[in-house]
Amino acid sequence: MSEPTAKESIIGKLLDAPVKPGKVVWISVRPERRSPVKPLTEVDAIQNRGLAGDHYKGTPSSTRHVTLIQAEHLAAVSSFMNIPDLDPGLVRRNIVVKGINLLALKDKQFYVGEALLEMTGLCHPCSQMEEILGEGGYNAMRGHGGITARIIKGGKIRVGDEVYVKAGK
Repeated sequence: MSEPTAKESIIGKLLDAPVKPGKVVWISVRPERRSPVKPLTEVDAIQNRGLAGDHYKGTPSSTRHVTLIQAEHLAAVSSFMNIPDLDPGLVRRNIVVKGINLLALKDKQFYVGEALLEMTGLCHPCSQMEEILGEGGYNAMRGHGGITARIIKGGKIRVGDEVYVKAGK
């Protein structure tokens, strides 16, 4: 009898288990490098590029077209830094979602509103977190910085839109 493949293993099956959908609760772009973020109620996700109005437009081969973070992680960072009601703009991510574990999207394609994305990696904190959040800000963000994603299919993303895994992937 042969050993089960990774997909057939218990862990493989758990990793392929359904992911409960979440919601977009905040959107922003940064018009220029190191500039403050500009909060929006909706944005166009441009296939193989990035978000309209964001200075960070990738190339088709780029792994960072958009950044996402969980609202639940903002609450953790807020607690670590003793900052009540941490403004999402301070952490400089494009999209804040609630109710979905972003790490469960690894190796999956997922919809954010009309746009189809694919997780490409973790979004680690930058040195600006120490400047923006104060002493300890960088370490407070470690493990809570969210993910990076590539835009597979463009479309509108609006506050209130659902975030869910594409069927069959």
